[in-house]
Amino acid sequence: MSDSVNQPRTFEVLTAAPVRARRKPRDWPNEEEERLIAETLLPGANVSAIARAEGLDPSQLYGSRRKALSSGLVAPLTETAKKEVKFARVEPVASSTVEIVLGDVVVRVDGDIESDHLVKILRAVRKA
Repeated sequence: MSDSVNQPRTFEVLTAAPVRARRKPRDWPNEEEERLIAETLLPGANVSAIARAEGLDPSQLYGSRRKALSSGLVAPLTETAKKEVKFARVEPVASSTVEIVLGDVVVRVDGDIESDHLVKILRAVRKA
């Protein structure tokens, strides 16, 4: 028989991080709640980051925001969504003629045009 007591053994040590204590729901004044909800409705706002900065659980701020939106008392900004986005494409060419494409309008100008006159033309095209 072999002596199993004196044989080399391998042990694995498991470590665990403590479980983070859950934040208590926080009651705050209506003015502060309205300020936070308004901040979350700004374009590009990160609700989770705003909540963490205020020491809140993100789910609590999401819930308050959801209630405010469903009540109809607040609405997200939609003005930027209504504006049409137009892009200009400029392609380099080897000649002295420059072609500027604005949406479905093409403006061709020679290299000897005055810059003030070109600015007036482009503004007129954009307004049209």
